[in-house]
Amino acid sequence: MSDIKIIGEVLHNIPWQDKPTGCTAPMWRYTENPIISRNPLPGVARIFNSAVMPYNGGFIGVFRGEQRNGVPHIYLGRSKDAINWQFEPERIRFTDKNGEEFMPPYAYDPRLVRVGDTYYIMWCQDAFGPTIGIAKTTDFRTFTRLENPYLPYNRNAVLFPRKINGNYVMLSRPCDNGHTAFGDIFVSESPDMEFWGRHRHVMGSSDNWWENLKIGAGAAPIETDKGWLLFYHGVVNTCNGYVYSIGAAMLDISEPSKVLHRCENYVLTPEEWYEERGFVPNVCFPCAALTDAATGRIALYYGCADSYVGAAFTTVQEIYDYILAHDKLQPGDDTPGTR
Repeated sequence: MSDIKIIGEVLHNIPWQDKPTGCTAPMWRYTENPIISRNPLPGVARIFNSAVMPYNGGFIGVFRGEQRNGVPHIYLGRSKDAINWQFEPERIRFTDKNGEEFMPPYAYDPRLVRVGDTYYIMWCQDAFGPTIGIAKTTDFRTFTRLENPYLPYNRNAVLFPRKINGNYVMLSRPCDNGHTAFGDIFVSESPDMEFWGRHRHVMGSSDNWWENLKIGAGAAPIETDKGWLLFYHGVVNTCNGYVYSIGAAMLDISEPSKVLHRCENYVLTPEEWYEERGFVPNVCFPCAALTDAATGRIALYYGCADSYVGAAFTTVQEIYDYILAHDKLQPGDDTPGTR
């Protein structure tokens, strides 16, 4: 196997636990999971499917807060160690470009990505059907909503952490108006974060049992010297309902609609009580990854059973070696996604 390096910043305070003795899996869970439990603040029953990143020497995050009335909104949280979190009691207030309040009817499954000096939040919301909302901030005090990038119906949008060939680039998963029983990952480009086009197919569900129903982008792609490392979720329909697992793939650095390597096996699947038991059982749903370029360490944050947040660890070398050892591209994966 060849060496691989993360292209990015050093994060000395990345949360970390060494791989347990005898562990043969490519990822291992934080022993104190879940890091966020039920009823985390007044009026919010559950936090899950949330995204975090480094900020001002500590960490900041945007969190899916399922309110007791059943309506999800996005809450802001801060942490010194990315494990113990303090949440603001009121949901994030979004404004339009004129500073007037501009709140979505609901908002869930946020991602958080920094591009240059600006932080972008993506989420799913209603816009005459479920689609992607997006906002920007530079200080996490004011949050300005941008134009919705896509028509209904769409979910699971996540930006790449830098421009590619001069354009902003974002992954998404077109869907329908319900609990979609299908879904492939696409990539789109924009010169200005307002007008989106050049839509390309990246990869779809496969004949691998754990992702044979649908897939969706998870954490923001991680830049390496071998391409973009993508953690995503894959879904299978069983006799007892959907099961969400976490997969991994490598995308071409300048043409991310081209898949270089795709792991046949999941890298994490529901096995622990907090993943198997909850409001929606049997869900591991990745939304964010912290990385340390100096050591190659990766801390992955994922929603558990629509009830909790968990963390798992790996290194870029370990996950890359595992992908290569179990590489299985699907037809069309290795070509630019146009027809």
